[in-house]
Amino acid sequence: MADGFPPPGPDPDPVGPAPAVRPFLVTAGRVADSASGPAMPVETQVVATTAGLAVLDRLSFEQHDIVAACRIPQSLAELAARLRLHLNVVRVLAEDLREAGQLTVHVPDFEATHDSSVLRRVIDGLRAIPDSRGVLRDTD
Repeated sequence: MADGFPPPGPDPDPVGPAPAVRPFLVTAGRVADSASGPAMPVETQVVATTAGLAVLDRLSFEQHDIVAACRIPQSLAELAARLRLHLNVVRVLAEDLREAGQLTVHVPDFEATHDSSVLRRVIDGLRAIPDSRGVLRDTD
């Protein structure tokens, strides 16, 4: 970085400091549940499309971070934790990005998500994500 530019290589992690903007400003007051149906479940998998990656430089900050982070498939819960955004903000923005063709959304099978062993693994996985101070949550 002697010339003031970072060394070439893979794109840096899109995650920066936690945002100071209120969630209702990011979503323009919209909530996850809408007239089109209930909110996407937290275990919904999202992945960026080629079209989404092609327009990264034209997206808002939060939308850019979501599409950039979704180069690899991940759940809404993982995405919210990774980007330090409120889960419902991620739900609303992911739905917007899906409608624009910039994300592909894969909602899991209803029966599988109600299997207690699957839910237990999801809970354990969420607890394994450190909070903003890097502290792991209690196990129960």
